[in-house]
Amino acid sequence: FNLQKKFLDLIDREITNTLAGLPSGITIKLNNLEEEKLIKALYRASAAGVKIDMIVRGICCLKPGVPGLSENIRVKRIVDRYLEHGRVFMFENGGNPEVFMGSSDWMIRNIYRRIEVCFPVYHEPLKKQLMDILEIQFNDNIQGVWIDAEGVNHPVAKEGKPVRSQEEIYRYLESAGGKKPD
Repeated sequence: FNLQKKFLDLIDREITNTLAGLPSGITIKLNNLEEEKLIKALYRASAAGVKIDMIVRGICCLKPGVPGLSENIRVKRIVDRYLEHGRVFMFENGGNPEVFMGSSDWMIRNIYRRIEVCFPVYHEPLKKQLMDILEIQFNDNIQGVWIDAEGVNHPVAKEGKPVRSQEEIYRYLESAGGKKPD
């Protein structure tokens, strides 16, 4: 009942932090992005100077990299062997990052016609693990592509060490010994 409002408030807080010179930023991973009010809020944040990094696996109605509109937004798509359904939402919050997980894509049906659940992640070791996994995905230079304003996929430059995020995440979690964070 308040999913959209909560995300709009979190985006507005990042705008306020940017304008106040505080650390700000938004990182979002979901499968589909089409809900107009949330997209407009991300455009407002970009215009205010908030850096926004997104991983959108499927439908993406947002146009990243448009001067004056979305030049501070990057959108990566990763399609690989395993279907991923994780939704992660990170807000820098003035240097005290807040991380949320949930079931909802930002789609009309999810925001207006379904009951979806998103929840904050308070456990610091788990938050760090989620942020590490997002970082691995943004470093994917094998399966990852950048999406431009026309919705065209552009291969990521194959510079440095090859990173296939699904394999790297497996190794990352395996190196943790399969243990839950403390």
